[in-house]
Amino acid sequence: MTSAHPDFGHIAGQSMNDTVLLQLMRANPPEPVKTLNGELIEIDQARGTCRFRFEIVPAFCHSDGRICQGGFLTGMVDTAMANAAIVKGNLAVAVPTLELKISFFEAMGPGIVFAEGRVMRWGGSVGFLDGDLKDEKGRLIVHATSTIKIVRPKKA
Repeated sequence: MTSAHPDFGHIAGQSMNDTVLLQLMRANPPEPVKTLNGELIEIDQARGTCRFRFEIVPAFCHSDGRICQGGFLTGMVDTAMANAAIVKGNLAVAVPTLELKISFFEAMGPGIVFAEGRVMRWGGSVGFLDGDLKDEKGRLIVHATSTIKIVRPKKA
């Protein structure tokens, strides 16, 4: 296996540009991304960034379908942050979360949101990420930070 991440063991290790990597990741979205009605829209390996579009549906909401439950919003921004790290590691690393902090700034009901994840610091075994979730007007809904363990492939 050339990747420590189980979803990418069959393809990691190849040098891919952002266009090829984006096409590959879009073609095989993991189940949580599908469940959250997500679509990967942009990546940048060099900068360690990743953007998703998500559709919040009434089934994600409480208060008569008007306010999205925080766990769904957390999943969306966490997905963007984790994928930013996976892209930074060229699909060769797994990135389990060690710590996650979420700040909710605004309520959000059904509609479209955009999540951006960013690698802030990339170390030997630990990485630091941050991310935002914004509505279509650019209003900040959620800000998050995360500490991850960088699990690299084992050498043969």
